Amino acid sequence: MIGGLRETFETLKGADHVRAVFLRGAGESFCAGADIDWMQRAATYTQEDNETDALTLARMLQHLHDLPQLTVALVHGAAMGGGAGLVAACDIGVALTNTRFRFSEVRLGLTPATISPFVIEAIGPRWAKALFASAEGFDGLFAEKIGLVQYAVETEAELQAMMEHLSELALAAAPGAVADAKQLVREVAGQRIDDSLAKETARRIAKRRGSAEGKEGLAAFLAKRKPEWKA
Repeated sequence: MIGGLRETFETLKGADHVRAVFLRGAGESFCAGADIDWMQRAATYTQEDNETDALTLARMLQHLHDLPQLTVALVHGAAMGGGAGLVAACDIGVALTNTRFRFSEVRLGLTPATISPFVIEAIGPRWAKALFASAEGFDGLFAEKIGLVQYAVETEAELQAMMEHLSELALAAAPGAVADAKQLVREVAGQRIDDSLAKETARRIAKRRGSAEGKEGLAAFLAKRKPEWKA
């Protein structure tokens, strides 16, 4: 599963015709955590084997996190451990309110190390520390409260409606600008607000204004027509 997801994300990275990527589970849950048989096998692994195995998950999540398109997790049932990591690695999370979340690793004598960069980026270090160390379970409403997802909805119909809404938003946005906006957040977050940062952000918007998308967007706005990237 991890290998298949990584290959898919690698393919999507270069798929210029793809404007949004939606990640959802088939069956009762979004992702209920690690496979039991795999966990039994992992108990016999060497340190090197365990590092190699864990790195496949970390790199898969990195590929998802770094996709240039808008990425959305549509979450139902349960999102446990690595499943919650998948949600955190996406740009947007939408969950049913009754979805069950948990970072359960400490109950197994483990830590959520490979998913931690993405979860901490999503919810901040204080909530991450509390939920990692306690393994407390929570629902979709609480996930919305702490920022693991941005939207909590009551029904499957509302989940589908959010998918359609976010699809429309993605199709209305210039794909290159979306990719640059995501990179902008990653590189500006945590930076000191000073003259150096002001110059860097000015450089970025100037580059965008001079880009083909920037010129097309302004021309379309002034002509009161759709830009070429909007269906």
